[in-house]
Amino acid sequence: MAKQKSMKRKPQHLAKTLQQLLSYLMMNKLALFSVVICIILSTGAGIAGTYFIRPIINDYILPGDLGGLARILMVVGVIYLFGVLATYGYNRIMIQISQNTIQKLRQDLFDHLQDLPIGFFDRTNNGDIMSRFTNDVDNIQEALNNSVTQILAAFLTITGTFVMMLIISPILTIVIVVMVLVMILIIKVIGGKSSYYFGQQQQFLGNTNSYIEEYVEGQKVVKVFNHEDEVMAGFDVRNEALQGASQKAQTLSNAMMPILGNTSFVSYALTASLGGLMVVRGMLDIGSLGSFLQYSRTFSQPLSQVSQQTNTLLAALAGAERIFAIMEISSEVDDGTVTLERTETGNFWLTENQRIPVVGNIELKDVSFGYTPEEPVLKHINVWAKPGLKVAFVGATGAGKTTITNLINRFYEIDTGEILYDGLPITTIKKADLRSTMSIVLQDTHLFTGSVMENIRYGRLDASNVEVIEAAKLANAHDFIKRLPRGYDTILSGDGGNLSQGQRQLLAIARAAVANPNVLILDEATSSIDSHTEQLITTGMDQLMTGRTSFVIAHRLSTIRNADVIMVLDHGEIVERGNHEELIQKKGMYYKLYTGQIELD
Repeated sequence: MAKQKSMKRKPQHLAKTLQQLLSYLMMNKLALFSVVICIILSTGAGIAGTYFIRPIINDYILPGDLGGLARILMVVGVIYLFGVLATYGYNRIMIQISQNTIQKLRQDLFDHLQDLPIGFFDRTNNGDIMSRFTNDVDNIQEALNNSVTQILAAFLTITGTFVMMLIISPILTIVIVVMVLVMILIIKVIGGKSSYYFGQQQQFLGNTNSYIEEYVEGQKVVKVFNHEDEVMAGFDVRNEALQGASQKAQTLSNAMMPILGNTSFVSYALTASLGGLMVVRGMLDIGSLGSFLQYSRTFSQPLSQVSQQTNTLLAALAGAERIFAIMEISSEVDDGTVTLERTETGNFWLTENQRIPVVGNIELKDVSFGYTPEEPVLKHINVWAKPGLKVAFVGATGAGKTTITNLINRFYEIDTGEILYDGLPITTIKKADLRSTMSIVLQDTHLFTGSVMENIRYGRLDASNVEVIEAAKLANAHDFIKRLPRGYDTILSGDGGNLSQGQRQLLAIARAAVANPNVLILDEATSSIDSHTEQLITTGMDQLMTGRTSFVIAHRLSTIRNADVIMVLDHGEIVERGNHEELIQKKGMYYKLYTGQIELD
């Protein structure tokens, strides 16, 4: 994603966001203190150097003291050199502070994402999450690198310069203050409108990025159904909205500096004219006028710098607010107390006073659930399964098949009822321990960048090479892996884009196999593969499911004909149950699904 000097919106909680961001900066207290000292020295050198114009003119140039002029110029040169070194110092230190802060912020954000419940990712667009790590973090980094030091230096310069102008001529200072108020009014009017359009720009940018991501991933589907024109039309609408907001934001932002610059020229001309008149009438010496005129330019420049950095700073604060909004979302709740003990002789659940063998008995008792209270997805579900039993769920799209497996994993918490694992309510089992006894082959196979060996080992990180290869053989993936250019050391990238869909699913099943689970969940694992590969998977899975509690969801009813129990779901309720032969004889809903009278998915 391109780096954008923009923000989603003006921060809604400025003070709170600023406090949160400062808490990260304060992790570098000593370095920050050094930055402040260097900025004070730098601005002090500039202010002192300007004041020397007064004695240079009055005491050396007008009297013609060239020797004294040379000596005082050397003093001024040393002062400015000292200021340059201080400026270099605080810029270098601030870069280090910025990098440390961004590294910590990015790490905390990523770590917190790992603790968020699955529901957050289900309802949040991937592009919107990625924009936190790209646009928002980049905006914060740019503000820390430049805006913070520039604004602090500008504040000190304005304060010191104002004091010196009052000392030299209160009358001319009033003129400067009036013109400064005019400049502040310009900043407020133009900056307010600019902030609004920058907000729209970031919002439209997020929408556009999400649209691009969605249709780049689904490009094959677009081409299959010849929807290129519709997709381009949809992109044009979003792109034009982004262009319109960006144009207005940048127009106002770019107009601010020329307007402020010309206003400062007018202020300088008025000050010079009035000051010249005061010199003629003996109310001010010419050296003081020279110093004051330079101070007047110095006084307006920081205001221009502040206005220039306003958008960057607001973008950073808006980005920080978006990041902290995610970090304030409550982590996945895990109030379980039952833990898992792994031994060479088997696994055990450890309660306060019991040591229960992990068997794999699963029971759903009168379970009801809805992703939202007003839309129940499951109603009074009763299911039980034990090791060696293959339970299949079938039904039309939206019937609630996948939801059941999400509840068994505790990706979501049930509304009413109870789910038992070896007689223990799963709410009493620590989630990490619960999930470590299960393996799931998701509907959408995801492979990570790395070797084939590493992708399979992801199911159990301490698995040996031999165990990985055995799992691949069990999943019937070994033969095709050996034919890859480097076998198990072949590097996969782009979510395994160099593999077929069937091969990717075979690796996913091998990953599940290496975990050696007590409970196995296949969520439509064979829905996108050819018949030959399906047969390979079926053979391997039959071996894998031996002695394990297995739940299967499939698009193809042929894959579950050998299931011990088939649960037929309709609108969140189990309307039929039995094996294949029993359900065919009933000639109910399963029979209609099997014969094609009702569409499965």
